[in-house]
Amino acid sequence: MTSTTASHAADLVAALLFILSLAGLSQHRTSRAGVVYGIAGMALALVATVVVAAQSVTAGAVALIVVAMAIGGAAGLWRARRVEMTQMPELIAVLHSFVGLAAVLVGWNSYLEVESHGSGQTRIAGDLLGIHHAEVFIGVFIGAVTFTGSVVAFLKLSARIASRPLTLPGKNALNLGALAAFLGLTVWFTAGPGPVPMVAVTLLALALGWHLVASIGGGDMPVVVSMLNSYSGWAAAASGFLLDNNLLIVTGALVGSSGAYLSYIMCKAMNRSFLSVIAGGFGIEGPSGGGGEQGEHREVHAEEVAGLLDRARSVVITPGYGMAVAQAQHPVAELTQRLRERGVEVRFGVHPVAGRLPGHMNVLLAEAKVPYDIVLEMDEINDDFAATSVVLVIGANDTVNPAATDDPASPIAGMPVLRVWEAEQVIVFKRSMASGYAGVQNPLFFRDNTGMLFGDAGQSVEAILRALPGRDPEDALPAAGRAAAAR
Repeated sequence: MTSTTASHAADLVAALLFILSLAGLSQHRTSRAGVVYGIAGMALALVATVVVAAQSVTAGAVALIVVAMAIGGAAGLWRARRVEMTQMPELIAVLHSFVGLAAVLVGWNSYLEVESHGSGQTRIAGDLLGIHHAEVFIGVFIGAVTFTGSVVAFLKLSARIASRPLTLPGKNALNLGALAAFLGLTVWFTAGPGPVPMVAVTLLALALGWHLVASIGGGDMPVVVSMLNSYSGWAAAASGFLLDNNLLIVTGALVGSSGAYLSYIMCKAMNRSFLSVIAGGFGIEGPSGGGGEQGEHREVHAEEVAGLLDRARSVVITPGYGMAVAQAQHPVAELTQRLRERGVEVRFGVHPVAGRLPGHMNVLLAEAKVPYDIVLEMDEINDDFAATSVVLVIGANDTVNPAATDDPASPIAGMPVLRVWEAEQVIVFKRSMASGYAGVQNPLFFRDNTGMLFGDAGQSVEAILRALPGRDPEDALPAAGRAAAAR
């Protein structure tokens, strides 16, 4: 077997492992296997790359590759060990920016190595140079948009800049003008490659990526992170074409297509236009709905909440990003266990974009050993709120905001939300009366059946656990249930 044949075989196996990884990550029970498949595929791809490179470059070049891999691996391991779950969204945004920057550098390297020396000195046939020119140009454009867009997403998610959308005058015209300029520059570069169009498209794409994501409000950032994941995949695929690397093409296509599909699903869940996500046009705040308080709120304390739970027949917990910040998943899991031991029906209602990353809440709850079968999606739990005794809203805000259904002028109007206000009693765990990440006030806080429990979510849940009285499990059952238990 030649080195080329072995490389193709390794690429094929690695690609299959990546596909198995995506399949495994689609379910809680197989997610660990999916991670292992992904690690194995990437390790195989890296080894195959080094082995193939050793056949065509000097020993010094191979040593540099190994050193670069060691530095990158050490940095990644160090960061992965230190990062908190609450910081995962911004970490992913940073990783996306690296992919975008790599695509830009690969495109520029291909231009400097190939086009700047003339067609007679390249390994590319003359009739394919035009296609190669287009690959270089498109790869740089996608990579630069991904790079700056991911940087803005990181800055917003980490609260280094304001989460509100940037609304420049004529923002849609600016975006359309940038795309028209890109098409014109592509024709220019394909016809006669040179440094001027390369510099121009790089600067144009960097500015466009910044503007696209800056124009999107904080409430829609989970969709943006998913879309940037797709962008990074297409950037990687573009690099694969330039480097003649089949595995990079396949891997980039997998990431790009899966990220785009996830974004589409999330857009449907939020009643947003998929095309508007790509255009960065759905982050404009509405003319109203973001004002101050809309009434008097009712503050409650842990002892009162414990009393409500003591008398409850059914409880639904709706977690949000605040639960992740407070690292309250373990006390919440303990509270769930205590209530279930008393015969209370406890379930979780998870919004598709709860937190700042798709699946964020599911991972936290799984980490705390909450049973999978009581963690339900929004569509599965929404019709049950009307028959629920108590809803505990722990760190959620925009995903339980009735303004999405009641106020057509709200920035989140039309977004499907958890209808928690239909329950008998709602307890909102919150640090203050501040608005959510989307910057929109929540009328839920001022409803008659809502109580506000202020403070750190983890400490509040622990206080409830201490105040929860002991009782016979049959006391939590409805009358029919108690009669059946007696029989």
